[in-house]
Amino acid sequence: MLSKTRTISSYLHNHTWHRNPETHLQMKSISSLKVVWRKDQKLDQAIENDKQYKLCARVVKEVLNEPGQKIPLRYLEKRRERLRLRTKVTTFIGKNPGLFDIYYDRIKPKTERVQFLRVSDRLRLFLEQEKRIHMENEPFIVSKLCKLLMMAKNKVVSADKLVDVKREFAFPNDLMANLVPKYPQYFRLVGAPGEGKSFLELVEWNPEFAKSVIEKRAEEESSLTGIRVRPNFDHKLPQGFLLKKEMREWIRDWMELDYISPYEDVSNLDQASPEMEKRTVGVFHELLSLSLFKRVPVPILGKFCDEYRFSNAFPNVFTRHSGLFYVSQKGGIKTAVLREAYKDDQLIDRDPLLQIQDKFVELLEEGWRESAEQLRLQREEVKKNVEVMAVRNEE
Repeated sequence: MLSKTRTISSYLHNHTWHRNPETHLQMKSISSLKVVWRKDQKLDQAIENDKQYKLCARVVKEVLNEPGQKIPLRYLEKRRERLRLRTKVTTFIGKNPGLFDIYYDRIKPKTERVQFLRVSDRLRLFLEQEKRIHMENEPFIVSKLCKLLMMAKNKVVSADKLVDVKREFAFPNDLMANLVPKYPQYFRLVGAPGEGKSFLELVEWNPEFAKSVIEKRAEEESSLTGIRVRPNFDHKLPQGFLLKKEMREWIRDWMELDYISPYEDVSNLDQASPEMEKRTVGVFHELLSLSLFKRVPVPILGKFCDEYRFSNAFPNVFTRHSGLFYVSQKGGIKTAVLREAYKDDQLIDRDPLLQIQDKFVELLEEGWRESAEQLRLQREEVKKNVEVMAVRNEE
């Protein structure tokens, strides 16, 4: 059994003999290498921990997207399946007070008044806090958006795809409408988002943004130790995870290849080469590092196959490099997780924009406490009434 902190490189060194990397890598094709998927309960739990938060965020987003940020309750009820809401809307609102106010209004003139939902004052206050946090972190958001473009083929990404991944990278809702036009030195928007033919282009290459997390880490270690540290991945096999001999040998040799920055031009590399695999792993590592929770659903990553030169079999990269990534199947959705960003089920590599989630969770927990207190008072009232009835019966 391997200890949690034992790296693949040390493990491979102790279990295999040295061989010329170039010769061996050419002998074994990448596609023939198979690694069995193994469940990681702690990383699955990390996804489970955010389940209620994400459900509430989906419902809030649905209401915010409505004209006037209000919606007939029965309309929202019809969207339960799409929102993955298992309870009735009224039950959901009762369990999460503080998000919405219920009031009566007419859908059309001269029709009966029906129940509507609108944003509560407390939720509106949170939205103001969210806007402030985005403004305070705007340089960071701009650098993140630049990095996504700098890694892409031709430095261009579909604007609609970027809008679709706003939640994954914590981009503001007005990303294309307000933020992008503020930085013409970096971005050029071609076409209108929402029509399927709009693109965001990188205008200026900023060398400060062209350093990956791996390269920055190596520079920091070099600065601390005074010894040049070679940029490379920090593979750590999960406890109890064993690799077959041929896979140990392949990874050992592959790790000896030079690190290829995700910001380098790789148009000359063979798509099936080990070097291209090194670059692809680097891109996935950087994308997950830039994401809010250091994890992204695999189908969302699949939307960017063309922009980032991923092959159709790109999901196999995650299982092939199990010391770097984990593919969770929690909730019936495959999600690629960056292992090094977590300790057990807790995210330790925190994005500055996680402040937004923290504020939202505070809002939810405040409502949950109120709901629990109301339930306690109701139970006390019922108990009191039962005791009164018992006394009367005795009389």
